[in-house]
Amino acid sequence: QVQLVESGGGLVQAGGSLRLSCAASGSGFSINTWGWYRQTPGNERELVARITSGGNTNYVDSVKGRFTISRDIAKNTVHLQMNSLEPEDTAVYYCYALVNVRETMFQFWGQGTQVTVSS
Repeated sequence: QVQLVESGGGLVQAGGSLRLSCAASGSGFSINTWGWYRQTPGNERELVARITSGGNTNYVDSVKGRFTISRDIAKNTVHLQMNSLEPEDTAVYYCYALVNVRETMFQFWGQGTQVTVSS
């Protein structure tokens, strides 16, 4: 079993920055793809950023140039550096991992962390 634990959410003023982190714990696994999603009430969860095992990254258009996803392979950790935050970035952010466990792929989600950007 793999567990994802997030940290780093909170309240920040528009224009400010936050750094989200997500650590995977367990044994006998490797991370194929990390992702950060976000969700607001009444809306579907949307992909914000993703990083593959090869280091390729993708971002939703609304955060390009402001957010950066990075990973620490040795620590099984992913980060989302969020700069120039806007009120529209307010959401619950979820960490996602596509995990290889003995050649079988599984999806895991973090518990979610609230990010609130005040205007």
